[in-house]
Amino acid sequence: MPIWFHWNGSELVFGTPPKAPKVKALDANSHVAISIDSRDWPYKVLLIRGTATVEVVDEGVIPEYEASALRYFGEEAGAGWVAQARSMSDQMVRVTVTPTWVCILDFESRFPSAIADQMSG
Repeated sequence: MPIWFHWNGSELVFGTPPKAPKVKALDANSHVAISIDSRDWPYKVLLIRGTATVEVVDEGVIPEYEASALRYFGEEAGAGWVAQARSMSDQMVRVTVTPTWVCILDFESRFPSAIADQMSG
């Protein structure tokens, strides 16, 4: 599912409402796979596998969610989005993913293995 993220230098951090279905799923199985990709050709894809930790936070909007909103929407619209999110709940779930495996595909020099195999004959 699409979700905003914040990279803190060693982990991906996501913010989500406490009753989001992903919270229950992550409580049941903390192993995750994440794809971050571009929209334009040549596509660039970052594939990540890792372990997620889930923490309910009583601060309304976690700082990483706010940073994501500002990055995606810009200062003015991002601040408006965060203000709206703060008005909806005094809790947010912080999902932190520690990568255990990473792969980059750039569709110029690095391709998915099946395509690379076909290209090499």
